[in-house]
Amino acid sequence: MYTNTGYMNLTEDELENNIIPLRVNSCGVYRLVSLPVMSTFRPLGRSDYQLLYISAGKAFFTIDGTVTEISEGSMVLFPPHTPQQYSYYINNKPEVYWVHFTGSEAQPLTKEAGFLNNRLLYTGISSRYQELFLSIIREVQLTRPSFEELSALYLKQLFLLLRRIREEGGVKKTELQKQMEKTVRYFHENLANNIEIETYARQLHMSTCWFIRSFREYAGMPPGRYLTEIRIKKAKELLESTDYSVGEIGGIIGYENPLYFSRIFKKTAGVSPAEYRKAAR
Repeated sequence: MYTNTGYMNLTEDELENNIIPLRVNSCGVYRLVSLPVMSTFRPLGRSDYQLLYISAGKAFFTIDGTVTEISEGSMVLFPPHTPQQYSYYINNKPEVYWVHFTGSEAQPLTKEAGFLNNRLLYTGISSRYQELFLSIIREVQLTRPSFEELSALYLKQLFLLLRRIREEGGVKKTELQKQMEKTVRYFHENLANNIEIETYARQLHMSTCWFIRSFREYAGMPPGRYLTEIRIKKAKELLESTDYSVGEIGGIIGYENPLYFSRIFKKTAGVSPAEYRKAAR
């Protein structure tokens, strides 16, 4: 199982705190690679809030006593002291981001985002969600100055983004949007492969121009730039959390030539991979 997590050094009694405005207690992302199933059962729940985002595949949650299949592009909220039971199965290829949080702003933020009478929201698949979750994870892991404030700020930004979507009428799935969601998932799952935009567009029975235009409208950038950005984000994550060499990391994310990888990384991140790793650590 692939995991990337961050935890505050808190006792069980410190997980709930309504005096502070907002605090991230723990956060992470899980992706089943070889483990056949991962299940969580907390009959008494936790003292803090938990938000989970199914970014790929699907998962199974017990909500109000009923087992519900939750598809990608959905978020699930567990308020404090609410029983938690959910499972991930490798055959469903799930990728799940999660965050535990507390504070006096937690309840109004979740309600304004759309969780007032519903613990399940379809929010769509967006790289912006993943970016915010990864930003929270990095802040909690690295514990640099002001990391508590910044991690809370990223979490608040996530809820404000959900509130905007709700106030604009919610996410409406069109066939084209479904196809772009599949494309985003394909890109994330095949970073190590040589993805040619023209070939991929033909597989979708689209012209290259139409595919690029549609993807830009969905993701806010052309597919080639999107691929580069998620590859560099993955490289940063590996530089921070593993001891793989720069060349090995380049191969993992689809750059067989280490010099080319280093050039692309520096152009995107502003520093070389080695300099980034040194600064992060």
